[in-house]
Amino acid sequence: MTARNEPGPGGLVIVDKPGGLTSHDVVARLRRIAGTRRVGHAGTLDPPATGVLVCGVGRATRLLGHLLLAGKAYDATIRLGVTTTTDDAEGEPLRTRPVDAVTDAAIAAAVARLTGPLDQVPSAVSAIKVNGVRAYARVRAGEDVELAPRRVTVERFDLLERRGRLGDELDVAVACSAGTYVRALARDLGELLGCGAHLTALRRTRVGPFTTAAAHTLDELAATFTLLPLADAVDAMFVRRDVAGAELADLRHGRPLPMTGSAGAVGVFDPDGTVVALVEDDRGMARPLVVFDPA
Repeated sequence: MTARNEPGPGGLVIVDKPGGLTSHDVVARLRRIAGTRRVGHAGTLDPPATGVLVCGVGRATRLLGHLLLAGKAYDATIRLGVTTTTDDAEGEPLRTRPVDAVTDAAIAAAVARLTGPLDQVPSAVSAIKVNGVRAYARVRAGEDVELAPRRVTVERFDLLERRGRLGDELDVAVACSAGTYVRALARDLGELLGCGAHLTALRRTRVGPFTTAAAHTLDELAATFTLLPLADAVDAMFVRRDVAGAELADLRHGRPLPMTGSAGAVGVFDPDGTVVALVEDDRGMARPLVVFDPA
């Protein structure tokens, strides 16, 4: 791990975001802690949500766009019987319906229907842009917003516990592709059950290879600011390729390499273990996406 103010290419900070802060609030705190404005984050968490927020410092901010495409995992709580304007507990209640007729078998069947490839309609208060304006901003301005379905994949949607006096609280675990909205899953589960539902708690437990086990609270980071070095982050996120000689010189000048044969981005390292670039196969060559260590 790299200590505060150590020179170099920067790295990733895996933050355990607390409830009540926006993702931008977290970035602002990290800028003060790290003593640099070159900090960003990958994958926004709403203020009530907690858990893994991956932030980049220095050159590692160039990795964040690739992390946006990474799969994610969550622990969540869904309340049956009440729909809201935002599909979560932050919104105003729209309708309340009884849940006493909802059986465990019906829940299991509905969860199964919401597992696998889905065409999911995002929540209207999402950050998706509609004609250049965030959907949530349009909703807050009083507009009716209808978003188009998006193809997502829910790899895991497990009911962990059904609790509450009415059996209306469901603790679930979700693993899903990028772009999946867990509150939309809650909404759709309620629709399938005929009673309505909304999300009441959300904790992100994984972004790509980074889990809560590697995450630090803001107080911990303020006391001991640590980075996952850029080379280690790339090694964890991507297939690795080592190069030397003429290939290394070409890459440092932004020229392509022979095909890697791998799908997606590949991290390229020099013989000393320094990460040089990310490349991706395209039109018969491995072309640079990002060059971290130019000539």
